[in-house]
Amino acid sequence: MRILGVDPGLSFTGYGVVEGVSRNPVLVEAGVLKSPASQPLARRLKDLHEGLVEVIEKTQPEMMAIEALFSNYRHPTSAIQMGHARGVLLLAASQRGLPVYDYPPARVKKALTGGGRATKAQMQSMIQSIFSLEKPPEPPDVADAIAVALCHCDAIREGRAQPNSKRKSLPGSIQEAMEKAGVGKRGKSPLDNVIEGIFRDK
Repeated sequence: MRILGVDPGLSFTGYGVVEGVSRNPVLVEAGVLKSPASQPLARRLKDLHEGLVEVIEKTQPEMMAIEALFSNYRHPTSAIQMGHARGVLLLAASQRGLPVYDYPPARVKKALTGGGRATKAQMQSMIQSIFSLEKPPEPPDVADAIAVALCHCDAIREGRAQPNSKRKSLPGSIQEAMEKAGVGKRGKSPLDNVIEGIFRDK
């Protein structure tokens, strides 16, 4: 089983492809997709999309695991830019028929290091150790992407892997806020909850 792990970003998107879901997977390929800030946003998104499509076509993964968005970005502009980048990456996977799984950063870190607050240097060091690399992956986005793929390997072994298209709930913090406002119920789809909120406000 071949898994593509992705650490999304507008300037740098790390990717890593691993083979096998045993405790000794093989690192097939890893790298980074770059999108220069000097280019218009539309061009940068186009480059990211085409770059990931090329990776998919070259490495032929069976699924993609991607780091989930933070729910508490301090800078809204960063969140919007990340959303743009993540969107075109998801589009590339969907166009190639790949099921997509997402994992919160803390869960990825915990799967790799045993703690959810690992530094980038610690993540790089762990990836170097696991795959007996001569040096830590650079930039750190590459190590993070490989870690996402390994996190998905763990989820498969434990029977907890679920494509994000099949998830019925929103992130906990958002779901809780909606429930406090009297909008949304667990068990309903996110779209149903949003529609309910729209009609409630009319």
